[in-house]
Amino acid sequence: MNLLKSREAILALAILGLLALIASRFPGFVAPANLAAVFTDSSPLILLALGQMAVILTKCIDLSVAANLALCGMVAALMNGAGIPLPLILIAVIALGAALGAFNGMLVWTLGIPSIVVTLGTMTIYRGVIFLLTGGAWINAHQMSPAFKAFPRTVIAGLPVMAWIAIAIIAAVALLMMRTPLGRAFYAVGGNPHAAVYTGISVGRTQFAAFVLAGALAGLTGYLWVARYAVAYVDIAGGFELDVVAACVIGGIAIAGGAGTVAGCVMGALFLGIIKNALPVVGISPFWQMAISGAAILIAIAFNAQSQRAPGRIILKRAEHRT
Repeated sequence: MNLLKSREAILALAILGLLALIASRFPGFVAPANLAAVFTDSSPLILLALGQMAVILTKCIDLSVAANLALCGMVAALMNGAGIPLPLILIAVIALGAALGAFNGMLVWTLGIPSIVVTLGTMTIYRGVIFLLTGGAWINAHQMSPAFKAFPRTVIAGLPVMAWIAIAIIAAVALLMMRTPLGRAFYAVGGNPHAAVYTGISVGRTQFAAFVLAGALAGLTGYLWVARYAVAYVDIAGGFELDVVAACVIGGIAIAGGAGTVAGCVMGALFLGIIKNALPVVGISPFWQMAISGAAILIAIAFNAQSQRAPGRIILKRAEHRT
């Protein structure tokens, strides 16, 4: 019974059920090599969802992560075209992503503007900067160096580097959330900001740190995305921020802040990744993915609301008996 009360356990069962349903018609889908490919395809979503998780935990939201990814990816492609070594490109895009996230966090912290308003604005600004840098031109595979494109695809111990990076970031974020003062501050600020202030935690500074983390992960993902798909343009990853939020909500990250786990976040991303990869296999149009993602968000929010409402009903019933 306790197992079924765990969001992670329910989500794990849902993923296994989904895989079993697909495998009943297409057994090859659950082959180890294909599952590894699904995880690799889901890696960008996992990385962005982990950053978004930190932001949502602090009662904020970052709708600019996909635009951040696109700008950093374009900068990576431009730097590669200028002959800059790959290690310097990686450092530059992570720093740029963190700076873009810091810009969001500073506006939220110092001006008190709601994060959804700030990031809707910066989302447009970041894509506008891409257009100013390129004039709307694309950078294609033949304009990128072989080493630039090969790094995320290089296979080590059966998995591409992109997948290993995702695994390393999952472990690092889990360690951050569970073992560091900053991770505990994320939960404290989202759970009860007034109490957090009394314990000496700065709400604004903690939210700022969450935006920086989300931005840095978006910057790294920008390079990985552009290098793996060998193309960079203004509208790259358009609408991807919705998938990122969906992965968090489905994974049990409370949209009101203060609750959620890294495991749930990762499984939420994998759930969407499996759906995305399975739709063409079962003959369903990929355009249904948005509808399925939206339905999953509504179901997850309804589940959260129901689980939070139950204790209130019990308290009221006890109060009635006392009177």
